Amino acid sequence: MKKVFVLCVAFALSLTFISNASAQQGKIGIFDEQTVLSLFPGIQQKLDTLMGKFVNDTLKPDYDYTYSQFLVKDSTFKKDSGKLTPQVRKVMLDDINNLKSKIVNWQQYQNQAMEQKQQEILAPYTQKVYDALVKIIQEQKYTYVMKSDAFVIPPPIADNLSLKVAIALKLPLPKEAQDALRNAGISTSTEAAPTKPAAKKN
Repeated sequence: MKKVFVLCVAFALSLTFISNASAQQGKIGIFDEQTVLSLFPGIQQKLDTLMGKFVNDTLKPDYDYTYSQFLVKDSTFKKDSGKLTPQVRKVMLDDINNLKSKIVNWQQYQNQAMEQKQQEILAPYTQKVYDALVKIIQEQKYTYVMKSDAFVIPPPIADNLSLKVAIALKLPLPKEAQDALRNAGISTSTEAAPTKPAAKKN
């Protein structure tokens, strides 16, 4: 199976790719993961609910515990440091500094934890999206897949793989997207056309 690369490139590089692809009769498609994910019904509400629960049930208790441990250990160190060996002093001081660093850099720590949690929540949806994308790329023989911001003038809507993936997954499309696809002669449904009833025999 070919590896699929979603390329985010600067304008100069995008022109180079377009030129080379055209010379080789290659096909270029555009794709944006976030656009497709946003079309899953109820996904934003689910994400907001689970992320809010993660903040309240995991991150907030983590911060409270870290801060309380810092206060306790810092107070103990200041009170008993004179009685400790240099080795024990170093271990305690390293521990305190690690806790202090986590508190000072909490926003960065929290952002990283939330990003990881969001990826975990979205993983089943993302898998479906990329399974459909790979199938479309293979069946329709695309050479390059890039983000739309790699182009000054986007490719035709027929090469918008975000919309093709959404159609393949039977996700509801905005009306303007449906109209644009119909105007380009592209079906917005994956359902088979109804078959005509068989003629009655006399």
